[in-house]
Amino acid sequence: MAGGSRKPRAAGPVPPSITLVLDNGANTIKAGFVKRNSTSSNSGSDSVASTPAPRIIPNCIARDRHKKIYVGSEFDKCKDFGDLALRRPVEKGFIVNWEAQKEIWDREFFDDKAPQKCDPSETRLVLSEQPNSLPALQVHCDQMVFEEFGFASYYRGIGPAFNAYQDIQSIFQAPKTPETTVDIPAEVMLLVDSGYSHTTVTPIIQGRPLHPAIRRLNVGGKFMTNYLTRLISVRYFDMRNDPYVVNEMKEAACYASLDFNGDLEKSWKGTQGERREDYINGAGIAMDYVLPDSHTRFHGIVQEYDPTRLSRTRKGGVSAEDILTLRNERFIVPEILFDPSDIGMRQPGLADVIMQSLSVLPIGLWPGLLANIVVVGGSSLIPNVIQRLQTEILKRVPDACIVRVACPADPIASTWIGAANFARHEHVEKLAVTKQEYEEHGAAWVARKFAAGLRVDS
Repeated sequence: MAGGSRKPRAAGPVPPSITLVLDNGANTIKAGFVKRNSTSSNSGSDSVASTPAPRIIPNCIARDRHKKIYVGSEFDKCKDFGDLALRRPVEKGFIVNWEAQKEIWDREFFDDKAPQKCDPSETRLVLSEQPNSLPALQVHCDQMVFEEFGFASYYRGIGPAFNAYQDIQSIFQAPKTPETTVDIPAEVMLLVDSGYSHTTVTPIIQGRPLHPAIRRLNVGGKFMTNYLTRLISVRYFDMRNDPYVVNEMKEAACYASLDFNGDLEKSWKGTQGERREDYINGAGIAMDYVLPDSHTRFHGIVQEYDPTRLSRTRKGGVSAEDILTLRNERFIVPEILFDPSDIGMRQPGLADVIMQSLSVLPIGLWPGLLANIVVVGGSSLIPNVIQRLQTEILKRVPDACIVRVACPADPIASTWIGAANFARHEHVEKLAVTKQEYEEHGAAWVARKFAAGLRVDS
């Protein structure tokens, strides 16, 4: 029988059992391995099982004043942050310097003594990227992954969308019964990612970003640090060569004001010759910041404001420490996020950017999106940012709308945790591309497949 001699169709390649998940940010790389679980149902609570925290790696090559070079995680050994030169492979959220990025990846994942050594030929890579990346940068990235590093399988996805692959309602601490199943990916959410380079607003429906509604605000941690550097250099010391020290100062002392005009009034020195008690006693706003001396103290220290310190120094006392008294700098720097026009930027504030994003969507989606606003990224750690954003949005929406704004317990690693859950989900098998497919179809086909994302029937 001719029909009985037909050979069975050859099975496809076995998916890699280990996935390297990288949230390749401009300031830090969040990296970790995820093992494929064949018994998981890839839906419900199985996909949100506890995931080990990723390793946080400085995404830079640093050189100190003694010409010593630190690559990636070696930067943790640096003690002298004065006159520090940083070379970053990511600018404005996109990888633009693959020479530097390859050196960091080699040091962290592929060298013999790499802290997270892996064999790319037996590993799948899940890599996050910022929305609206240039096609040329995306194609170059795909070529590096397959041709330079040789990963067995690969998926490049939009970072904000990965956040949908976790229990969103737990972030809002919504009550639920033990029988409640967790929908993965989340049905609807509005993701605000305020990172090092910029801030993006991404509406997400069932894990799919709504590209026409994605908006970007060119204010992030770096921009705020640069503005604080300018203020301090004009008012106190020249700190233009010490951005790392200023960034630590921003993270330790700055906050988002819930009453901007009131705080500004309290911190006003007054006209010449006027003695304003609020200014003299600090009004609960002023704080002293002790700068590092690079010998015995390598990081700055925040102290309570001491109004008698300056007078003692003027009367002949000797201070062994360089101390800055921060007043309105503490809250006018984060204010840029909500009102960039204060410093002449022709961009709307974050709440207005969110409303611009909603304005291009059907109004029927608004209630679900406004009730599920999740803020991630380093800038979300600034005190009062979440409360201030919720207040600003409430001013702009109808009274009937419910507005919920929340921040995950670890906003730095939130995107990575979502990507790790995605790496266990059935969607990764539909979207990932193997090295064999790349060699057969080419880079243009891979770019089109990643751009298409999940189909409606997926």
